[in-house]
Amino acid sequence: MNITIYHNPDCGTSRNVLALLRAAGAEPTVIEYLAAPPDRQTLAALISEAGLTVRGAMRVKGTPYKDLGLDDPALTDAQLIDHMLRHPILINRPFVVTARGARLCRPSDLALDLLEPGLAVDVNKEEGSPFLRDEQIAGDDPGLAAALLDAGLPTDDLAQAGRTFYAYRAFAGREIGYGGFERNGQDVLLRSVVVPPAGRNQGIGRNLLALLQRRAYDQGARQAWLLTQTAASFFERAGFQAIAREQAPQVILATRQASNLCPASAVLMTRTIAF
Repeated sequence: MNITIYHNPDCGTSRNVLALLRAAGAEPTVIEYLAAPPDRQTLAALISEAGLTVRGAMRVKGTPYKDLGLDDPALTDAQLIDHMLRHPILINRPFVVTARGARLCRPSDLALDLLEPGLAVDVNKEEGSPFLRDEQIAGDDPGLAAALLDAGLPTDDLAQAGRTFYAYRAFAGREIGYGGFERNGQDVLLRSVVVPPAGRNQGIGRNLLALLQRRAYDQGARQAWLLTQTAASFFERAGFQAIAREQAPQVILATRQASNLCPASAVLMTRTIAF
């Protein structure tokens, strides 16, 4: 399979994706786009084929995004692309192109969507945590219910409509965890996130949470919400902030998790989904 990666060697996510592609047996064409940026037509095509808006394909952290005033909503896509071409650091990374399409592979696990299935050995990211495969499952999946019960998390509404759940495994099939969400427009309630004890303290929960948010983002979510009794510090490290319930949108407060399954003592937290 012919594969091209628009790579930044100073970016850990980009390095992880490149390592994953090579572990899968590929030797991709590597374009270090800071030195050799794509032309306008190629960049616009990458963004479109990846299913992103131009603004969604821009990197904010570590770039002149704010200094250039690029958060101005009046700027057109053409103007934003002008800035990306003048300042390639504004192009988020890494974009990967294969016969299966183009994706912005953030988190790095997303590159698996573009590869042929069958990689049968576990591969770790450079920080030591494994790459994750996610598989959408039904709410009545017995493994999901068992894992949630073991963790003391609610299971009463798993089979109701409007919920999306995933099982997470390492390449060799080892079960790593579960997670799900309920999306209402641009707001999404993350829920049923659990990593069995044997998989904790390995960065798995952080990576699972990032991949879960990306799946919700690709379905249209832009603001993530969750409720927790025991893991507020973990979610804070992932960019979530505690918020008073009266500040949450009604679509979140009306979910069964918020209205009656989680106790009133549970902390409501939120963050803007961004990559």
